[in-house]
Amino acid sequence: MSDRVCVVGAGQMGSGIAQVAAVAGYDVTLVDVAPAQLDRALQGIEQSLEKLVARERVTADAAESALGRIERAGEPVEADLAIEAATEDVDLKLRIFRELDAAAGDGAVLASNTSSIPITQLAAVTSRPHRVVGMHFMNPVPLMPLVELIRGLDTADETASYVRAAAERMGKTVAEATDRPGFISNRILVPMINEAVYCLMEGVGDRESIDTVMKLGMNHPMGPLTLADLIGLDTCLAIMEVLHEGLGDDKYRPCPLLRTYVEAGRLGRKSGRGFYEYS
Repeated sequence: MSDRVCVVGAGQMGSGIAQVAAVAGYDVTLVDVAPAQLDRALQGIEQSLEKLVARERVTADAAESALGRIERAGEPVEADLAIEAATEDVDLKLRIFRELDAAAGDGAVLASNTSSIPITQLAAVTSRPHRVVGMHFMNPVPLMPLVELIRGLDTADETASYVRAAAERMGKTVAEATDRPGFISNRILVPMINEAVYCLMEGVGDRESIDTVMKLGMNHPMGPLTLADLIGLDTCLAIMEVLHEGLGDDKYRPCPLLRTYVEAGRLGRKSGRGFYEYS
């Protein structure tokens, strides 16, 4: 096999992962069932690289070479490392992992960018649970330096070491977490966001005040409601549901206002409206 990465899911996270892998010198196949989504993803990658060139974070030659290393496909292909980056839906991810197990090649490592779904559960539907691992990138992928590495019950040391090296090749710092609901990042982050939504629902403060307190009082780069809009309110809700079900503690109960916004289609930046409005 060539030094190839297959990324399944051409949304914001998948396109970002494809970009950093290509900049790191991997040949990349970006997979999505929707050709229009692949077109949007490639346009987004090109625009992102142009910004990085303008900021002198990437050279123009490196950006051009990276774009040339990205191919598009409608289904998974053979690869050394296959990374699932689909919507936070357990049934969808299980189906993708079955497809990756069949398509990626016997020696491939299968990784998931899941925010909260157990790696052990995803690994169980494959013939290679020892070669399945969590590889959780942060949003936006080209700018955020962290990858959270999560071992499933049967993940081999060799697999974890391989993914750590791949993440570091992509310029990331790796932090390792155990396979518990939400891992480290979202076990801490999303309940904080959920509590901010409770503050909004209960009238403790308006959206601007809640975000300002966390930015100026706690030195966060953006407020929790702004961050929720960036992540996607549907994703925040899905993570809270995984935490609530997996840990069985009412402190992880999703805020009713968060659920209402999702039901109304107010998903954040991607829908044009969440806690804030976007043009």
